[in-house]
Amino acid sequence: MKFAKFDITDYLDNEEALAAYLSAVMEENDPDLLLVALGDIARARGMAKLAEDSGLNRESLYKALRPGAKPRFDTVFRIMTALNIKMQATTTS
Repeated sequence: MKFAKFDITDYLDNEEALAAYLSAVMEENDPDLLLVALGDIARARGMAKLAEDSGLNRESLYKALRPGAKPRFDTVFRIMTALNIKMQATTTS
């Protein structure tokens, strides 16, 4: 029996799915996982489009979004802004 390779980008086809995915990832408090998720979202939206919208080149995007990377906050912020992702602070209780 053969299985198709799972690719999360197949399911990131609307704003609600994107928000739910990123919210779940952010609850894990794992910076590498956040970078992977932003990379998944970038692939779903199109890396070339993200490069254009963020003002970063594609090579820089791939480097910034790989696990273990330590991108500057302004880079992450530019990526999130280009993806129309807004951060929101809440308290933990």
